Amino acid sequence: MLVYQDLLTGDELLSDSFTYKEIENGCLWEVEGKWVVTGAVDVDIGVNPSAEGAGEDEGVDDQAVKVVDIVDTFRLQEQPPFDKKQFIGYIKKYIKILTPKLDAEKQE
Repeated sequence: MLVYQDLLTGDELLSDSFTYKEIENGCLWEVEGKWVVTGAVDVDIGVNPSAEGAGEDEGVDDQAVKVVDIVDTFRLQEQPPFDKKQFIGYIKKYIKILTPKLDAEKQE
């Protein structure tokens, strides 16, 4: 399995177990994610709680949460929305930090 890491932080971003395609000459990836439910699981073991003396308020709290699988797997964080000026400033800083970490042929 291939795991892709961020060059700047070393954080895991993606693995080849998710369907993705490269766009913009490998600068961007488009990844297909799906909604999954995480958290508490309802398991029916065939026991009748009322026969066991349990009240209506006893039982497991349902902590199930619906999340996107790739976001949950790699603990990705949503970026705040940018307007055009903010985005250009962010990308310029990112490119300035990233350029020295790339090979000479990839810097272009």
